Parts: sequence; C-alpha cells; structure tokens
Amino acid sequence: MKHNSEKKNLKELIIKSKTSYLTKVRNFISEEAKKFGFSDDEVGKITLAVDEACTNIIKHAYKYSGDNTIYLKLNARNNTFEIVIEDYGMPFEPKAIKMPDMREHVRSYKRGGFGMYLMKSLVDKVEYQIQPGVKNRVFLIKYLQ
Repeated sequence: MKHNSEKKNLKELIIKSKTSYLTKVRNFISEEAKKFGFSDDEVGKITLAVDEACTNIIKHAYKYSGDNTIYLKLNARNNTFEIVIEDYGMPFEPKAIKMPDMREHVRSYKRGGFGMYLMKSLVDKVEYQIQPGVKNRVFLIKYLQ
C-alpha cells in the first residue's frame, strides 16, 4: 500500500525513547487532532493509540534503552489524519502476535499484551511496514467523519 507520508506539509516530532517523553507526544497529537476538527472523545482515542504505539517501541523495539530516537510524522489532509511512527529498533512480525485470552489474563492478573488490539479499536486503520535491520513504521489513520 502506498502512503502519502513524504509530503512537504508534514508536522514532525522527534523524541528520545524514554517514557518521560510520552507527555510531549500526547500533547502534540491531541493539539493537532483538536485543530483538525475531531471531538474530544476522538482526540482521546487517537492520542491513546499513538501513546500505545510509542510505548510498544520503547518497551519492545528499544528494550527500554533511552538513547534511541522515535520519529513521529503527522500528515493531516482532506478528511485523513495520518500519524507515521518510525523507529530503528528490533523488528517484529505483526502476524505473529496472537489475540490475548481475556479470561486467562484476568485469572492470572496479567498486565499488557493488548497494545495492537487497543490501537486497532481506537483508530480506523493500523498498518505496519517492517524492514528488518533498517527501520520499522506504524501508520495510524483516523478519518474525520
């Protein structure tokens, strides 16, 4: 699938791979989503999806190593609000992630394991572009109705 993420009208945010930078990410995304015209409820969903994607990168791609970089590119055009999040950490195979068993999670008091499913429920489209040894990209797309 071809993405229009290389346009000149992008807004960008570059952060270090530390959870302390997630507030900056949330503020950036919520401010831009509000400007684009989303309701408070939709702004919250988009912001949570981006926060979850960045948290997964910090935890899994960079293994909590804070000297790495996460790149966020926002392309808001027509009725499409697209966030591209890029990292250069460990690649992963989205198809290898299995749907967690809710009953087992509750029974064993497990935390986590719902990131991909949470993101998919919060935005209209989630796509991955993984180039092992090169870079990882996640595309989060929300349409303004």
